[in-house]
Amino acid sequence: RALVLDRYSDAKFNDEGLSLYGNSLIEFLSGYEKAITALEVIDDSILSQLPNLKVIAKYGVGLDMIDLYALKKYGVKLGWTAGVNKRSVSELVISFAVSLLHRVVFANAEVRNGKWYQVKGRQFSDCTFGIIGCGHIGKDLVKLLKPFNCKILAHDILNFKEFYEKNNVKSVGMEELIKKSDVVTLHLPLDDSTRNIMNEERLQMLKSSAILINLARGGLLDETALKKMLLEKKIAGAALDVFEVEPPIDKELLTLDNVLITPHIGGSTEEAILAMGLAAIDGLDNAKDPLEFK
Repeated sequence: RALVLDRYSDAKFNDEGLSLYGNSLIEFLSGYEKAITALEVIDDSILSQLPNLKVIAKYGVGLDMIDLYALKKYGVKLGWTAGVNKRSVSELVISFAVSLLHRVVFANAEVRNGKWYQVKGRQFSDCTFGIIGCGHIGKDLVKLLKPFNCKILAHDILNFKEFYEKNNVKSVGMEELIKKSDVVTLHLPLDDSTRNIMNEERLQMLKSSAILINLARGGLLDETALKKMLLEKKIAGAALDVFEVEPPIDKELLTLDNVLITPHIGGSTEEAILAMGLAAIDGLDNAKDPLEFK
């Protein structure tokens, strides 16, 4: 806040933490040339009514809330830095994977219900770990996985051959990764090409002993199909930090003892929050053509 005010003394803040959208968002941004946004939807309907707006700086790494073509249409530049919260997210992936394989959620529920016995789990070390989307977070995960001696499979539309060879990562097709992995984690942006990418057909390919982790974006997987598989024990467990609708409306899913649910906290460490904030402030003065980020 102090840094923003030092650069822009007339800055306005959403101190009440209101969810701004539609007319309320237009009213809040009206008259300003630059804005920092987080989860607010910025599209043609918003930009068409903000003629003074020249720069949007993004707090966070997801761009699915921003229509880049609409920004271009209205001559609005974008300030965005990729990967600034990668360590926060990758650490949480590791903690989820270890917790689910050791059946921590189930064991905790049993103890709370007055039961005391040794719950048998599985070691994370030496498992086959599948990363769908090997960008900034995926690559950081690879670094953290090294001491665990995991066999690492990766799938990405881009070819990171040098990185894969250097870090002993095997690049495979998506379906091969899903079928062979003990842990499958999603690290993709949400767009038309990735929406529902983990559909019912692909979910059915998971091993019954596998776990699925999504800290990327809600909408990447079929939540209804996943819940059915969890209820029928056709998959060992799942960890979900994001949902298509947040907060999630399926209360039954939240009560399952083979599921870890968190409220979109992948980037919510003190360190990541600071890094994302500083990157957003920097983006106010170092914005670029939005289509450079396509």
